[in-house]
Amino acid sequence: FRRKVYKIDDDGEKEFDQTAFDKIWPHLRVLARSSPDDKLTLAHGLNQSTLYTDKHACQKLKAEDQIAVFPDRQVVAMTGDGTNDAPALKRADIGFAMGIAGTQIAKDAADIILLDDNFASIVTAAKWGRNVYASIQKFLQFQLTVNISAVVTALVGSFAFAKSPLAAIQMLWVNLIMDSLASLALASEPPTDELLRRNPVNRSKSIVTVRMWANMLGQAAYQLTIIMFLLFGGPRVFGFPPGDQVEREEGINSEHYTFIFNSFVWMQLFNEVNARSLNGEINVFSGMLLNPLFCGILLITAILQVIMVEFGGKALHVADGGLNGELWGWSLLFGVGSLPIQQIINILFGQCKDAGVDGRVPSRIKSSRRLSMRTVR
Repeated sequence: FRRKVYKIDDDGEKEFDQTAFDKIWPHLRVLARSSPDDKLTLAHGLNQSTLYTDKHACQKLKAEDQIAVFPDRQVVAMTGDGTNDAPALKRADIGFAMGIAGTQIAKDAADIILLDDNFASIVTAAKWGRNVYASIQKFLQFQLTVNISAVVTALVGSFAFAKSPLAAIQMLWVNLIMDSLASLALASEPPTDELLRRNPVNRSKSIVTVRMWANMLGQAAYQLTIIMFLLFGGPRVFGFPPGDQVEREEGINSEHYTFIFNSFVWMQLFNEVNARSLNGEINVFSGMLLNPLFCGILLITAILQVIMVEFGGKALHVADGGLNGELWGWSLLFGVGSLPIQQIINILFGQCKDAGVDGRVPSRIKSSRRLSMRTVR
C-alpha cells in the first residue's frame, strides 16, 4: 500500500500520489498491520479525493466491480487511542477516541469520545447525529408553514380592511407555539433504527428538501384557503357581523376575528403532528406515544388555547364570552382537516415524482439505481 500511494520525487523525497490512491481506495476494505502513518494517509487521501467527479471512472467501477462511489466528497471517520493516532484523528472529518484506553492527546484531537471504549457506540452516535438533523428539518418544516400562513394573512387583512385579522398579542401566542413549544416538542423525538437505513446526505444538499417544500406549500395553501374563506365569506355563511365593522363601529372585539384566530391556531396544532413526518409517511401518528414530551406539549398548548379564547377577553383581543359550540366545532374540524390534506399532498407528490415533474429522473429509474448502490467511505 505504501509503495503504491507514494512516489519518489526528483529530490529523493516521498510524495503522496493522489492518482494512484484513487485507483486503490474504492477496492480497499481491510488494511492489515496499518500504522498511524497509514491511517493518516487514508484520511488525507479520502479527503482530497475527487474521484466522484470522474464520471467515466465511476461508471467503470460500477460496471466491472459493482462499486458505487458516493456522489460527493468522501466523509472520513477515524478511530484511535494512541498519541500517534492524533494526526489522523485531526485530519478525519470525525475522529473517535477511546475514553478509557485512549491517551489525553488522542482525546483532544478527536471530535467524539467513546466513554465505554465500545465500537457499538459509534452506531449510537451516528443514530443520534442523524436524529438531530431530522429534528431540525421537522422544526423548519413546521415553522416555515406557520410563517407563510401568518404573513399572507396579515398582509391580505391589512390591504383589504386596513387591519390584520390576527392581533399583535395573538401573533405573539402563535410565535410562542411556533418558536418555543414546537421546537421543544419536535426536537425531543427519539431516534429510530430507520434513520440508519437512510442514504447519507450530500454536503451540497439543502436542509429544506423538495418533499419539505411540497408539505409546507400544500399545508400553507390549505390554511390560507380556510382563512380567506372565513375572512371574506365567514359573516355570510356563519351569520355574524363582519369583524372590521364591529371593531370600528362598536369598539369591541369581534366574534368574526376570534373565530379566524381560533381556526388558525388549531390548524397549526394538527399540522404539528404532520411535521413529524418528512418523507410522506402515511401514519403520521407512528411513534408519537413514545415521545411523552411531544404529547404533553401538544395537550398543554390545546388547553391554553381553549382558556385564551374563552376567558382571554380584551387582554388577548378575543370576543367576550368566547365562541359558541358551533364555531368551536368548525374550528376543530378545520384543524383536523390538516391530516387528510397531508395525505393528499403525499399522493400528488408521489405522482409528480413518478412523472419526473420535479426535474429529476422518474422514481422507477432511480429505484433500480439505488438498489444496486453501496456507498463507499
